[in-house]
Amino acid sequence: MSTAPEIKPPGATFFGFPVGYWMLNVIEMWERMAYFAVRSVVAIYIMQADETYGLHFTAVQKGHIFAWWFIFQSILPMFTGGYADRYGYKKTLAFSVTLNIIGYIMMAFMTSFWGFFTAVMVLATGTAFFKPSLQGSLAQNVTKENSSLGWGIFYWVVNVGAMIAPLLAGFIRNNPAWEQNAWQILFLTSAGITFLNYIMLFTFKDYASGADKTLNPLQVFVHTLKNIFEIRLIIWLLIMSSFWLMMYQLWDLHPNFLTDWNDSSDVASIIPDWRFFETWVVETARGPQVPQEYLITLNAALIVVLMIPVSWMVRKLRTLEAMVIGMSVATAGVIVAGFTNVGGVFLLGVALFSLGEMLTGPKKNEYLGLIAPPGKKGLYLGYVNIPIGIGGFTGSQMAGFIYGTYGEKAVLAQKYLVQHTEMGEGVTWTGNIDRLSEILNVPRTEAFVKLQQVTGLDAQAATKLLWDTYHPQYAVWVPFIVIGVIAVIALVIFAKLAQKWDDMNA
Repeated sequence: MSTAPEIKPPGATFFGFPVGYWMLNVIEMWERMAYFAVRSVVAIYIMQADETYGLHFTAVQKGHIFAWWFIFQSILPMFTGGYADRYGYKKTLAFSVTLNIIGYIMMAFMTSFWGFFTAVMVLATGTAFFKPSLQGSLAQNVTKENSSLGWGIFYWVVNVGAMIAPLLAGFIRNNPAWEQNAWQILFLTSAGITFLNYIMLFTFKDYASGADKTLNPLQVFVHTLKNIFEIRLIIWLLIMSSFWLMMYQLWDLHPNFLTDWNDSSDVASIIPDWRFFETWVVETARGPQVPQEYLITLNAALIVVLMIPVSWMVRKLRTLEAMVIGMSVATAGVIVAGFTNVGGVFLLGVALFSLGEMLTGPKKNEYLGLIAPPGKKGLYLGYVNIPIGIGGFTGSQMAGFIYGTYGEKAVLAQKYLVQHTEMGEGVTWTGNIDRLSEILNVPRTEAFVKLQQVTGLDAQAATKLLWDTYHPQYAVWVPFIVIGVIAVIALVIFAKLAQKWDDMNA
């Protein structure tokens, strides 16, 4: 195994880490808070049929947006990591902060498909420069002895921001006083939080990457391509791509799935009637429900509480061993969360998923940080985002088609009207989802209400009718879970081969 020489940053230490390490963690926390405030609810804004002030794009259009979001945000770091090493981490961070602010502001005001798509790509590009420059700086602040704890703390801080963000998003989105402008306020709030990182950049000095500073931009690009063609790295990237394909659907597909199908009245009934929780329960046509962003917040909350103890307990495990365990538990969590429409059971799935994520997430950074050759930590920690990009791109395209065809409640309401009511008599329908609105003369945004009118059922009974008729939980989640299981098996084999390789070269 090849490891880079340690560069000891100067200055005082705090709890065993340089002060700059902690400042970098704060920068990451602000960036993630801004990001997840948007990401936790933007799926609703983009496509939810019954979101009054949403964009009402289709599931396929949402899939395209998310897919290219992943590509720009997660594949670009393969190249931006090399530029961060070459031109300096702080300069790259300042550039990324600027792009992120512009992206959030554009998202607040762009409402056409291509306008909003462009805004998302600007944000994604900013994030692509942010990740390797921040993580490259952080890698220079940890040693082989404390890297497991260092990356565990980093992952913990990420989730402090990720835990607060959905609560902030829910407060803004469900505040009656801001109803008409809530989405714009949310995007601009994320821009404001991101602005705080301009201030944070003055709190530490830049860290030397150890990279060759004489390369021009084209040479950096060629250098980046050459380094990725290492067989063990390629196999690991492909395995992790399959896992992240499944994993990211918890955040990108589940918001719509929960909003359409989940009955969280059991969770709503135990939330205290205190002012702090006044936006945690909303009255809907199906009765009191907990908005999906609050349910998914359990993921980040558990990581905040348990991440450091878990990192300490697994500090002596090989990185790949910990990842195998983590991926197995996370897959079990997705199975539990995906096959239910009961709020409490979904939270059990999130708990399992979160435990698996605690073992997998920081270990993937640690693994590449440890095998990175000298002067290439930023480059290799840019590679760590490639599986997220490939898996996210493929998963988003799959989810757009699968959910838009077999899972979205508004579309299934249209299908039911055609297949099981008088509205479908004499109508020839070949199965093309795009023609349902035309042949019924009922748009997606009105289909579920129309179903209630035709059947005489209330919202809760109509939802149950569609759930029992079309079984969206199986049609939607089985393909993703199968891919996740295959990824776990492949990683088990890879871990055994990698251990033999390391023992031979020890």
